[in-house]
Amino acid sequence: MMIRYRNLLLGSSLVFLAACQTAAPIEEAPAAPECPIVEPAECPVCEVQQCPDQAPPELSPVVCPAIPQNTCAVEDGLRSRYPLIGEQEWALVEPGDLVLEARIDTGAETSSIHAENIQLLEKDSKRWVRFTVKDPDSDREIQLERRLHRRILVKQTGSDDYDRRYVVRMWITLGDTRTWLDVSLSDRDDFDFPLLIGRNMLMDAFAVDVSQHHTLPKPAPSASKQDPQ
Repeated sequence: MMIRYRNLLLGSSLVFLAACQTAAPIEEAPAAPECPIVEPAECPVCEVQQCPDQAPPELSPVVCPAIPQNTCAVEDGLRSRYPLIGEQEWALVEPGDLVLEARIDTGAETSSIHAENIQLLEKDSKRWVRFTVKDPDSDREIQLERRLHRRILVKQTGSDDYDRRYVVRMWITLGDTRTWLDVSLSDRDDFDFPLLIGRNMLMDAFAVDVSQHHTLPKPAPSASKQDPQ
């Protein structure tokens, strides 16, 4: 009896084990995914870099060559052919035997002299001009009368107005050159030079170098010479 009951328990155990082995396993519900904890990234703090103080490179001094004075070149042929004169020269004016400092102006067509008290008059049915010039050495006023040669219109500097001038003929001497010359009578009181020598004396007679002055000897008053009027 005992053996029989033992066999029965053993069979029941086998059946129970078989049933446990053949039964479908119970699946557990998947756990909810957990979001990973993202730690904030730390930005590195960059140290501000400063450029080191650098002295500028030393520059070697540049020596510029001396600039020659701008002068008008005079060809050797002109120097040998014509007397060389500068921008200012001494001139002898006749009649009157006046030694005046003259401005040499190649841009002026007609020579000009400072005159005051200019009057037009008639002598022997001909027109003459009476005027006074001043001797710079003695400050003496010299009255002259010259035959009226012609009249000219000269445009005023910086203006549209024209100045009517009388033109007479006088002897002008520069160096060894004495010329019977047309000279206009004008008020040159505002100018530095009482006498202006223009192209009517310079043309084919002198070589002008404006960078020089007083290249000719100062003339001395001479005895009266023949005056053709």
